[in-house]
Amino acid sequence: MIAAAPLLAALGGLLIGLLLTIFGGGGSVLATPWLIYVVGVANTHIAIGTSAAAVAVNAAIGLAAQARAGTVKWPCASVFAVAGLAGALGGAHVAKLIDGSTLLHWFALAMIAIAVSMLIPRKKEGDPAVHLTPPMVWKLAPVGLVAGLAAGFFGIGGGFLIAPGLMASTGMTLANASASSLVSVTLFGAATSASYASTGQIDWGLFLALIVGGGAGAALGLPVSRWLATRVKLARGGFALLVIAVAIYILSI
Repeated sequence: MIAAAPLLAALGGLLIGLLLTIFGGGGSVLATPWLIYVVGVANTHIAIGTSAAAVAVNAAIGLAAQARAGTVKWPCASVFAVAGLAGALGGAHVAKLIDGSTLLHWFALAMIAIAVSMLIPRKKEGDPAVHLTPPMVWKLAPVGLVAGLAAGFFGIGGGFLIAPGLMASTGMTLANASASSLVSVTLFGAATSASYASTGQIDWGLFLALIVGGGAGAALGLPVSRWLATRVKLARGGFALLVIAVAIYILSI
């Protein structure tokens, strides 16, 4: 790994924090490719474990802000997150047993799926006063399990699955779903990174660099997101195409 690795990791964190602030779900998917192809992390598992830890911290920071704003639907979010915890731990365990190059190619396919999901228009309508009911639990739990499995296996936040899953299972608004999804992203990321940390597969120096850069990117993302308010669909489409291009590059080498 080159001597400039921490600086490059911080730069990647800035970019990812910026994208997360502007686009929300899917913004962290570039963390692992950045660590491998730009920073120079040779071990795919270390890159996944390190990025998962950084995603968890960034999500926790965002969750604190959303909680203060009162936009988190805690009962629904908690059922989804707890159900997905077993999936996240299981997914991380299975991923560590798979050869790094094979795992990276599967990760590229997941990137394409995430990018496609970002291109699908989402309805903003919903019930802002939604409350957890017993029938909702039976909808939330299986979707949460699948989202957690994907998040743990690929070391990603899983927001591209979580927010739509919350909306489909409860009928809550997009704003509430985006905020509530951070509960799961935080928990899934923490579980995944803990699994990798237990086998020494996290680079803590690069983790700190990603966090510092991510904080700067989040701060920069606020004015940028306001500037993009009338162009968000175009910008989101451009980002999705970038993710697909990176995925194709990974599959081609």
